[in-house]
Amino acid sequence: MNVLVLGASRGIGLEFARQYRAAGDNVVATARDAAGLQKLKDLGARPLQLDVADPASVGGLAGALRGEKFDVALYVAGVYSTAGATTPPTQQDFDLVMRTNVLGAMQAIPLVGPLVEAAGGRFVFITSGMGHISGTHSSFGWLYRASKAALNMAVRAASHDHPRAVLVAMSPGWVQTDMGGPGAPLTAAQSVASMRRAIAGLAPGQSGSFLDHDGTPFEGW
Repeated sequence: MNVLVLGASRGIGLEFARQYRAAGDNVVATARDAAGLQKLKDLGARPLQLDVADPASVGGLAGALRGEKFDVALYVAGVYSTAGATTPPTQQDFDLVMRTNVLGAMQAIPLVGPLVEAAGGRFVFITSGMGHISGTHSSFGWLYRASKAALNMAVRAASHDHPRAVLVAMSPGWVQTDMGGPGAPLTAAQSVASMRRAIAGLAPGQSGSFLDHDGTPFEGW
């Protein structure tokens, strides 16, 4: 298979690149800096420099990926914010979270979507259960929650414009990463293995869905 991982310098993105390479797949993966690019090169992936928060950088994908087809594409890039609704977000925090978690994905979809459609593939956006509106029971991380709910909507809307691909938003679960912390119940390896199984089993009728790491749909939004 041909696999694209957008945001693969660490955590879940790096683990996706590692597992797909271990399975013998061709992997193109992105990172922002030299250290991240070297990690990907060491795995045998084709590294591309990309800052998803910079539209000009995302726009460069069109040239870098010309002629490619992807059986699986993953938008993994994301940043976290923990403050609740008693604290207003700063303009700087709002811009960083929304540009990375939402704008980057919306910039990538028109460029990468056709490359996934060309392979009849799957385009997966790593979201969060914290973006599940009907499952919200506190304001903890309200900026992050809002960004992931917006991402879910962007994926749902875009799925109608890419009928020859399956687009889904998928939560990795609570994972032991820099974001999830050491107390999370899932390791990155466990989460990614579960998501890879779910991705492999995606059917066209699931396009636009919001799924948990094992493929279980979230009820409501």
